Amino acid sequence: MKHGIAFRKLGRTSSHRMLMLRNLVSSLLEHQQIKTTLPKAEEAARLAEQMITLGKKGDLSAKRRAEAFLLNGTKTLPLLFGQYADRYREREGGYTRIHKFGHRQGDHAPHAILELVDNPRDIRFEMTARAVARETVQKWLSSKGEMAKDKSLIGDAIEDKPWIRDNTKDAYLSVVKFRGEEGRIQFEKKAIEWANHLLADAKANGGLLRKAELTEEAQKKVVGLTVPKTGRRHLAGERLIGMSDRASGLSIAGGSVGKGRSAVNVGGSKSSTTPRQRTWKSIFWEGGWKDSLGQSKAVSSAPPAAA
Repeated sequence: MKHGIAFRKLGRTSSHRMLMLRNLVSSLLEHQQIKTTLPKAEEAARLAEQMITLGKKGDLSAKRRAEAFLLNGTKTLPLLFGQYADRYREREGGYTRIHKFGHRQGDHAPHAILELVDNPRDIRFEMTARAVARETVQKWLSSKGEMAKDKSLIGDAIEDKPWIRDNTKDAYLSVVKFRGEEGRIQFEKKAIEWANHLLADAKANGGLLRKAELTEEAQKKVVGLTVPKTGRRHLAGERLIGMSDRASGLSIAGGSVGKGRSAVNVGGSKSSTTPRQRTWKSIFWEGGWKDSLGQSKAVSSAPPAAA
């Protein structure tokens, strides 16, 4: 019987295993998001949290221990004792997050994405914003845009909205807890952008799944508590009609959220590389959803100027 099993052996010798984990942690601290197998991700996360704890200490002994462990100290040490130490100053722990990511082709090993929480490409932050947008659009469509006229809803925080599910509220409070007001504004921007994507998809696929509008005679024929519905259910990482590949769940997991993009200006030449300024404008935007959501005044409601 084996005793004192502290960690996985991962089918490697002691020296090979430690070198591999040091490499994974070094890559994680440099890029803030890596993809590997699930067992490796769980073992690397444990060591990455220890490194961030050393970064928060910031003394000479901690710097020497981190420098001896990391393989790319010239790149990661300034981040570890600077940016990461400031970002996680108020956190007691839980600096990493693991997302299961299907299975690897060939040996079918379970894949996972290991990331630092609150990083610029935070997957949970993006998916939660999409969930808030989807649930708000469903409410807006079912009320035929009348919810914007309810003055009692204007100014409430997202976590106080009656149409947002409890699980979504918990996820929202979790992702913005340490981001401050700037993080809440960024969250609302992402939710509004995704809501307009959903409405742009309505004509092609029947819109979001919602209660069907029935006549009085049809309502009398409904038996029990069954409520007829129309449209279809949209998933958070789904690619919609007219949407860029970069906005799908797979591309977000690959790091597209934190990458800049350039495109040809409207009416410009193909050689132009000035970043495009898209203007999402729809009946949903003009119907007052942004006000009913309680968006901060720091976010201007005016569309960006055309390039």
